[in-house]
Amino acid sequence: MSRDPDRLSPIFAALADPTRRAILAMLLEDDMAVTDVAEPFQMSLAAISKHLQVLAEAGLISRERRGRVIWCKLEPDALKPASVWMQGFGQFDPVDLDALERFLETELREAPETYSAPQSGD
Repeated sequence: MSRDPDRLSPIFAALADPTRRAILAMLLEDDMAVTDVAEPFQMSLAAISKHLQVLAEAGLISRERRGRVIWCKLEPDALKPASVWMQGFGQFDPVDLDALERFLETELREAPETYSAPQSGD
């Protein structure tokens, strides 16, 4: 079991926010340009960029400049340390990324078409 909370804290902090979870769900489908990631949210591009920075610092996404466009890519293996840590409690099964994808797709279908996240500090 991993005993390094500094490795886990950024992952759990990133997953704690509903906007960031929605972004991860969007990136399950394919890489996306930052402007496309921002489109469904009722917040500024700067606020979305802050969310993307948190996800990148946690290792959950990577960003790549292609020409003048910055693209975001999901890094699903980054969830492994959190999964291993939770397994140590014996109450959690390993993260099934296919099941996670189905769950996030369901969440997105049931969410309003335009997601309006709380504006606390964005």
